[in-house]
Amino acid sequence: MDAAYDDSRTATARSSGLGRRWRTTWRQGVVREYRLVAGLLLVTLAIVAAVVALPDKFPFTALMVPLLVGSLLLGPRQLEWFVIGVLVALMVTLLAQETITTRVVGATAVQLLMGFIVLLASFRRARLGVGGAMGESMLVDLRDRILNQGGIPTLPYGWHVESALRSAGGTPFAGDFLVATQPTGDERLEVVVVDVSGKGEQAGTRAMQLSGAFGGLLGALPPDQFLPAANDYLLRQDWDEGFATAVHLSLDLTTGGYEIRTAGHPPAVHRASGSGRWSVLGSEGPVLGLLADATFSCVRGVLGRGDAVLLYTDGMVEEPRRDIELGIDRMLGEAESLLRGDFTGAAGRLVDALGSPNDDRAMLVVNRA
Repeated sequence: MDAAYDDSRTATARSSGLGRRWRTTWRQGVVREYRLVAGLLLVTLAIVAAVVALPDKFPFTALMVPLLVGSLLLGPRQLEWFVIGVLVALMVTLLAQETITTRVVGATAVQLLMGFIVLLASFRRARLGVGGAMGESMLVDLRDRILNQGGIPTLPYGWHVESALRSAGGTPFAGDFLVATQPTGDERLEVVVVDVSGKGEQAGTRAMQLSGAFGGLLGALPPDQFLPAANDYLLRQDWDEGFATAVHLSLDLTTGGYEIRTAGHPPAVHRASGSGRWSVLGSEGPVLGLLADATFSCVRGVLGRGDAVLLYTDGMVEEPRRDIELGIDRMLGEAESLLRGDFTGAAGRLVDALGSPNDDRAMLVVNRA
């Protein structure tokens, strides 16, 4: 009972510490933002004073500088009032002009238009609740989390695993992602390569959510239960385009035995070092998120010394008006020439050599040295 009481006190203390830390961080952020507002207002007033004192020498269009900085750094609520303040300052500087020429009227109209555009942008940001720079940093952080979940854990000697990802058009967000984990105390590597419906930024938000969900499921469930659980999760989301394809590899790092299951995904391929031949591992299963109570067949095998397995998305093998089997044959031919005896940088080399730059592409290479 004493141990339970101590654990309860420890948990309470930890919760209180996290709460204090969050409140401190929030207060610091609020103070920093109000200091920024005050600084921008001082700059605006200084510009107004300079224009009133020297109307022929100091341009009143300088008011656009604090307006632009505010649009980048301020939150939606502060930005709305700041824009109104800048427009009021613009009217004051306009009255200070000795002569109202056509050029002055045109410059005023342009500044009013810019203020209106910034105001509209602040209304759109109100849905997110943060400023432009902060919102961008949040998206970058989410993207980095997806990439970090795709990081390969440290493996025992004799195993070489690497991955590569390229998004459509070179954008930083992609509908293809992979998640890898090595359950604690288990000599197994669990990897899933996923292709979310859509591509580029269109699929990026769904990929962010699925990456976190699949990462939790992958390490917590037995290999044969992962894809059914992922399918149930997607069905519960009720998205308009809520489907995805996936290939799941469960690898025993001691024996080299593996299990591969696919869900509407291009098949994995296995290279036997003894014969040098590639074989297609034809597991089957429906696309995730379309059918309830779906079942997924399993292909089992063993990776011997020098063997390799490739997992990839359809962007590596699909092109318009070309059968996917031809794309797989082309990929295997390219892999045979590029990876002959050397798997260092294999995933990156294959992704750069194959597929269309207008589609997301992902590749995972597993090699037993």
